[in-house]
Amino acid sequence: MAKEVKKQIERLRNEIRRHDYLYYVLNQPEIADQQYDKLFSELKSLEEANPQFITSDSPTQRVSEQPLEGFKKVEHAVPMLSIDNTYNAEELRAFDERVAKGLDGRNYDYVVELKIDGVASSLRYEKGVLVLGATRGDGTKGDDITHNIRTIKAIPLRLTGDVPDVLEVRGEVYMPKKAFQKLNEEREKQGESLLANPRNAAAGSLKQLDAKITAKRNLSFFAYALGEVSGKFAKTHYESLEKFKKIGLPVNPNIKKAENIDEVIEICDKWKNKRFELDYQIDGLVIKIDQLNHYEILGTTGRAPRWCMSYKYEAERERTKILSIDVQVGKTGILTPVANLEPVQLAGTTVKRASLHNFDEIDRLDVREGDTVVIEKAGEIIPQIVEVRKEFRPKGAKPFPKPQVCPSCGEKIQIIGKKRTGKKEEIAHKSEYTHAYICTNKNCTTLLKERLNYFVGRDQMNIENVGPSLIEQLVESGLVKNLADIYKLEKEDLLGLERIADKSATNIIEAVGKSKHQPLWRLIAALGIRHIGGEFAQVLASSFGSIKKIQDASLDQLTQVLAPALKVKDPKKREERQKRAKSVCEYFKNPRNNMIVNDLLGYVKPEPPEKTSKTNKLTGKTIVVTGSLKNFTRDEIKQTIKDNGGKVSSSVSKKTSFVVAGDDAGSKLDKARQLQVKVIDENKFLQLIQKKPKSKKKSGFLWE
Repeated sequence: MAKEVKKQIERLRNEIRRHDYLYYVLNQPEIADQQYDKLFSELKSLEEANPQFITSDSPTQRVSEQPLEGFKKVEHAVPMLSIDNTYNAEELRAFDERVAKGLDGRNYDYVVELKIDGVASSLRYEKGVLVLGATRGDGTKGDDITHNIRTIKAIPLRLTGDVPDVLEVRGEVYMPKKAFQKLNEEREKQGESLLANPRNAAAGSLKQLDAKITAKRNLSFFAYALGEVSGKFAKTHYESLEKFKKIGLPVNPNIKKAENIDEVIEICDKWKNKRFELDYQIDGLVIKIDQLNHYEILGTTGRAPRWCMSYKYEAERERTKILSIDVQVGKTGILTPVANLEPVQLAGTTVKRASLHNFDEIDRLDVREGDTVVIEKAGEIIPQIVEVRKEFRPKGAKPFPKPQVCPSCGEKIQIIGKKRTGKKEEIAHKSEYTHAYICTNKNCTTLLKERLNYFVGRDQMNIENVGPSLIEQLVESGLVKNLADIYKLEKEDLLGLERIADKSATNIIEAVGKSKHQPLWRLIAALGIRHIGGEFAQVLASSFGSIKKIQDASLDQLTQVLAPALKVKDPKKREERQKRAKSVCEYFKNPRNNMIVNDLLGYVKPEPPEKTSKTNKLTGKTIVVTGSLKNFTRDEIKQTIKDNGGKVSSSVSKKTSFVVAGDDAGSKLDKARQLQVKVIDENKFLQLIQKKPKSKKKSGFLWE
């Protein structure tokens, strides 16, 4: 029976790897996402029921459960050099002349690749299995980011076919444009600074200590070069890229060979405008000599190779006119100025509006209605004003007045000055010190509409059939005056609204009713507390267990539970923890917020997180679990260890406190014995946490 299960597990793994290859390497998917998810779910269930068959290269083992405390430095076996840049055809021809002179009459041709704007990374495979992922760093040493690299589905954990014992692959980790836009939308909802471009977003994602955060960022990867390799792999660069694809590594499909520099320039010209059609950002092309044996002849300049060159495009800019400036009210009440532009084509799309971010930015640029401005897309995605052409300013144009009242309700606003906490290079607007203009009027209809739209959203209460147009009518008609009022609606109320028939009204009431029993974290997220999105809402829900306990929590208590993976000694991280905790504390200090929450709880009965018996009996202990258990699933015992203060590790080392071994324990048990690490059985573990075992198996230590 065990052999059959093992065969089934391996069959599913191979099937999933094959579909990953078809999707990421060949771009020829055979099955829909739903079918793929079904295969993955089947494999995960089998592995959970038979943990003795789990291997580190299984598709289910991409995300590490345990956050890192920091990044280790690793030395590159072959230096990761930077590439010199050119910006025009003349400079490319000069590069070609240097190559011809260096090769002294030897024949050569080129390979032209898109220069993906991401993070250069190195992947090391040993006997076909991924063992290390690292950043470029200073070219000689980089950071070990293996735990984050493993979360990227485009990167195979195991290669297929005939591969060298050691194969180091260089490539680019990048964030697709759609993933970047989604990430910025989520950050905006949570009141976070917008990321400037996909490259910075990818870099920040790879530097997360918690791999679960990286896994949500939808990063991808293209392989583009060889690093260290044992034995012969290829004679030409193009051949190496073709071999990459055969063994399961994704390679950009837009790679071309060129016989001479004229063909290279023709390819560069072709991509100048075509690049905007891509779902990922490029900032140029890379031109490489194809023959690998020429690399040693040409050598390097010390920091860059002489056998390749980067051709970069200047950022595309256009001139247009500001027709007017609007002030929008967001869900947290913050007022944001937005420029309405004379429509202009930029980077492949028609741009009509550009955010001015805040009123300090208006002062910095001295932007006025009627001004002629130069715009570009930050990271080719976010339209922004980079220059005001004051020589074209119309006579009588006046500075844009800072609002004194809310543009929606007319009530006086609150102005709060604060220092930005994000890194300058990571945020879309560069002001060091900004002033937030906030509407605090409880009766502001625009503010209420924004909060309601957020409340019913898919990532919050997920109330289907309730969209912006319905919310507009509900607020304007006076049927909904706060968040809780949405649960007081009756079918007859809806039938009086435009375009709401009997069936539509029934569906809306049913959807609202269904949302009354959402998990607790969704209700917390839906409240729109600044800096608290779904991830931190889940932390609050699991730590406190009820809204009432969060309402009563002190600032110190909130600080202790939010973002536990962050290092307290780091001042910036400490400030991050305090910012989130302070935001929650201030939200519940507001009597009106508490009144609305209490009103909501009269209708909404959120599902609390599963109750567990929590102690500190395993505090300071690092525990490895292996083999088949009788009283727990794998996820249950991991959660039990965490609930009792312990840490779960996936590998045995000298730092392991003890190993919990079930039936059919494999290599981890052998490693524990080799290192003389304590091994206990499941019943002894239950005794440690004083939990009565379900089985009658004799308890005790298996290994001391």
